Amino acid sequence: MILAVRFLTIVPVPGRDGAGPSALGRAAWWFPIVGLGLGAALAGAARVVDVWTPPLVGAALLVTGWKVATGGIHLDGLADSLDGLAGSDAGRRLAIMRDSRIGVFGATGLVLVLILFVAALAELAAPMRSGLLLLAPVVGRVTPLLVGAWLRPATPGQGLGAAFAAGLSPWAGCVHAVAGLALATWLLGPRGAAIAAVAWSLALLWAGFAGRRFGGVTGDVLGAVVELGELAVLLLGTIVAHRGTP
Repeated sequence: MILAVRFLTIVPVPGRDGAGPSALGRAAWWFPIVGLGLGAALAGAARVVDVWTPPLVGAALLVTGWKVATGGIHLDGLADSLDGLAGSDAGRRLAIMRDSRIGVFGATGLVLVLILFVAALAELAAPMRSGLLLLAPVVGRVTPLLVGAWLRPATPGQGLGAAFAAGLSPWAGCVHAVAGLALATWLLGPRGAAIAAVAWSLALLWAGFAGRRFGGVTGDVLGAVVELGELAVLLLGTIVAHRGTP
């Protein structure tokens, strides 16, 4: 639990965390729980910004706090993954992803993703937004558990993706997906479960595409699917709200 909190957030927690190459994969059981805590904090913050700011400013503040609280770790993975996709072959793509510099694809992708986060939150009414803020971080952090059990590492024995896969239980994603669907149903009814299921499907499709381009999963891909899973929940929620789906 300590490793999961320290890895996924900037929250300082006392105590010793897990050690060894497979520790991060074992800590994955706690990832969705950390996501639920983050979602609860965001839902609480949303109530405060609603009182003091207009919708667009409030949405921008929420997204800022959201990404700062996670240390931008998943945004970094998304940017590196987008840059890597431009490579001519799998080896070149992986080399691009290891480069600490950000390229035009990564920078453009980050800007567009953050704009979509802000726009979605600004358009959502308070009751549904609170439910989606609780749900999105959970769905996002279940996604790498599903991807890690489905796709092999691009560089076996090397890198964060391989270390994560080494300790990841094949049951972790399934167990938390069922729990996530139950949470979504409790928060938003059947449409909540549908939002979660479609968000996971979209994120898994992207992971499959990226896995083919990179020759497997990397730590950056796992970080990217967290961001894409969260964003999918918010965008799908805005579609449901706009269409007035019961």
